[in-house]
Amino acid sequence: MTSADLTAVELLAAYRSGELSPVEATRDALDRIETYDPVVNAFCLVQADEAQAAAKESEARWQRGEPEGSIDGVPTSVKDLLLTAGRPTLRGSRTIDPAGPWEVDAPAVARLREHNAVILGRTTTPELGWKGVTDSPLTGVTRNPWDPTRTAGGSSGGSAAAVALGMGALSLGTDGGGSVRIPAGFTGTSTIKPTYGRVPNWPASPYGTLAHVGPMTRSVADTALLLDVVSGFDPRDPWALAPGLSASDAVARAQVSGLRIASSTTLGYVDVDPEVAAAFESAVDVFATLGASITETDPGFTDPVDAFETLWFSGAAKSIEHLGPEQRAQMDPALVRVAEQGAGASALDYLTAMAVRNDLGKAMGEFHTRYSLLLTPTLPIPAFEAGVEVPSGWPRERWTSWTPFTYPFNMTQQPAASVPCGFTRAGLPIGLQIVGPRHADAAVLAAAHAYQSTTSWHLQRPRPPLG
Repeated sequence: MTSADLTAVELLAAYRSGELSPVEATRDALDRIETYDPVVNAFCLVQADEAQAAAKESEARWQRGEPEGSIDGVPTSVKDLLLTAGRPTLRGSRTIDPAGPWEVDAPAVARLREHNAVILGRTTTPELGWKGVTDSPLTGVTRNPWDPTRTAGGSSGGSAAAVALGMGALSLGTDGGGSVRIPAGFTGTSTIKPTYGRVPNWPASPYGTLAHVGPMTRSVADTALLLDVVSGFDPRDPWALAPGLSASDAVARAQVSGLRIASSTTLGYVDVDPEVAAAFESAVDVFATLGASITETDPGFTDPVDAFETLWFSGAAKSIEHLGPEQRAQMDPALVRVAEQGAGASALDYLTAMAVRNDLGKAMGEFHTRYSLLLTPTLPIPAFEAGVEVPSGWPRERWTSWTPFTYPFNMTQQPAASVPCGFTRAGLPIGLQIVGPRHADAAVLAAAHAYQSTTSWHLQRPRPPLG
């Protein structure tokens, strides 16, 4: 065991006591990258020299007893969709010029710098973040740390694989239809898609108000820590919210006793793998033993996939509208196809999809007047083979067909966390999703932490075979 196996909270405690320095932690994280990234392909850029220099500066601050920021010296990575000044943001695409200029940090990246995180590098994404697995023409296939023949999920698959293997304790991802929760569910890591606007974003996503920025970590305490760092107002994002309740404070006093919690294994319409269902039901039992009042009930909406795809594919069309035939020929062919489908949607189609979204938001708002939280599986199936959008023999061709638990809550903009809740017989992680009403991010994380405080799934670490 090295410092790379420690969470951010544990690293900060070790820095404070003098048992460990940011220089050691950064060296160990870079060693993990050197060892495991050739196996899983989580990074598209490693900034070793910059990271080591930042770690030395952090070490000096800690030695003086003057750390600056909540995550001073913690090794951290950033998904390659978020702008980072001085480094290219290529978004998994050959159509973006690496020359830039790259002069501005995205809001969440700026907050990392203000809190003196040690930025290790950039993590992989499918091209323009368009799908629920991570492979692209530019950077290739990202693989699952528990079984490199399987997908890590996406679109924040690189971030999930990185934190799972200790290649940095923290990472920033994005989520437009499940893109932090899908890879967290497949890799046994912890995350939250916050309430829309809780973490400001700029430039605006072509996918509009479906797309959130979220923390990716190995423990809920770390998720809360990073969420507090990157939350808050930024004038570049017109949808940005004022800072909410401290997630870390909520986690520190986490309990679920007395809460009315709804449990839905299928949302009323999802076919769920038996091993996933069994692990989920065991997780629900834990909440009952913690004193929550559990009601097995579905939220009462039908699958909004058609409306979601209208919105999502229209965003894909917007993302490539400026590209000509020669550039499109260099792209993921499936992205080009869904963009063409989205370009064919009319304004009436889009507004009809928005009406479905509004109705869904109203239904969930009313649902949460009766239940504080909703529990579901994160995903209905375990991780499948790497390098494909859907499992072999799957009846539909798009990633949305196997992510029915995640995208509805992008449409409603609710906070939704994923934490590990078990493993299949083949040793693949299974995720539990915890959904709360809008602005209840702290309550969602408090419940997730209460669950992790009495279970050990999140403590298990993958060690993929080398070579």
